[in-house]
Amino acid sequence: MSGYWSGIITLLSINVVFAYGIYLAVATGQLNLGGAGFQALGAYAAAWLCAEQGWPIWATLGASAVVAGGIGFAFAFPILRLKGVYLVLGTFAFAEVVAGVIINSDALGGAMGLPVPEFIDWNVPAIAAVCVALFCFYLMSTRLGLAVRAVHDDDVVCDLLGVDVRLVRVALFALGAALAGFAGGLYAHAYTYVEVQTFNASLSIYVLLYVLLGGAQTAWGPLAGAAFFTLLPELLRNTLPAMKSGLYALFGAEGSMSPPDESWRFVALGVVTVLMMVFRSEGLITRTMVERISHPFRSTRKEAL
Repeated sequence: MSGYWSGIITLLSINVVFAYGIYLAVATGQLNLGGAGFQALGAYAAAWLCAEQGWPIWATLGASAVVAGGIGFAFAFPILRLKGVYLVLGTFAFAEVVAGVIINSDALGGAMGLPVPEFIDWNVPAIAAVCVALFCFYLMSTRLGLAVRAVHDDDVVCDLLGVDVRLVRVALFALGAALAGFAGGLYAHAYTYVEVQTFNASLSIYVLLYVLLGGAQTAWGPLAGAAFFTLLPELLRNTLPAMKSGLYALFGAEGSMSPPDESWRFVALGVVTVLMMVFRSEGLITRTMVERISHPFRSTRKEAL
């Protein structure tokens, strides 16, 4: 496999794991804008343990999930008392605090970052992404998954029916933080270097868009969102020059042609994102769509009635 495709598969796999980490919190009705902070915790935990303590890869990856999950569990108790935009701001502030602590820590390399001596090829993130996706599908099919969907739809009724709403939200928030940290560990070993500038506010926004625009009603959503927003920029990288050449030929323009600037990929991606928010506000994949595909005859009977 070429280096280009192995890089794309690695990035896509890490994004899928990261998206499922944010999805678990969103599935309970909590918008988590601190994803970059949890990924940074996992990445730096893996990098430091590998570079300074000589831990093997399997141990550093496990530690990245444990560190981020443990901090996420402790952080969930106070932060989940907030609602709506205050919760979004609180989780965003958490990510900024994590970045500030890392950049002022000499033990973690400060602004220079940390090298990671152990490298993993594309197949390790790919296998991890498949396992995480299967785990999330299984989780959402259990009684806990039913409670998660019920809490998302109406937490007041769930509380009246005896569901421990707070426990469900804390558990899913902590588990999502662990997956985000695991994605950070995969990133550290896949790119063999971590620096705090990578885990910025844009990263938190992007991964939340993966979930919301992919569809937060079903476990298919994060997978579709991560694939769409990871592969579309690469598709535009190849198609934009071809489109420019076609327009030049259509209008009979002659002379040397320079390919479109790199930023135009993200202009097109932004336009697509806005259009999706307008016309597919519930995401690419919804719960109704999954039910119609998995039970077509049942859906047809309900419509007939």
